[in-house]
Amino acid sequence: MKCKLSRPLTISLGLIFLCFFIFKPVLARDVPKMTKEELKGVLEHPDVVVIDVRHTENWQDSEVKIKGATRGNPTDFKTWAAQFPKDKTLVLY
Repeated sequence: MKCKLSRPLTISLGLIFLCFFIFKPVLARDVPKMTKEELKGVLEHPDVVVIDVRHTENWQDSEVKIKGATRGNPTDFKTWAAQFPKDKTLVLY
């Protein structure tokens, strides 16, 4: 006797498996890092957008903020991430 869920489950698992190989996830180790000195050198560049993604309490309590940085709440990434042009260099800190 075949289970009624076996075909949809097989199809779903197949799609997940396929997507895993088609769409490579971005891992933290794949994202280039920059030093403070490197950031200082590109702050005035028009193609660089600096986004402060510290947790809200850390951001609010901080006396140090990068001038011109945009606030991006890390818990609400999907809401604000799409607003930035794809041709800009995004620096998250």
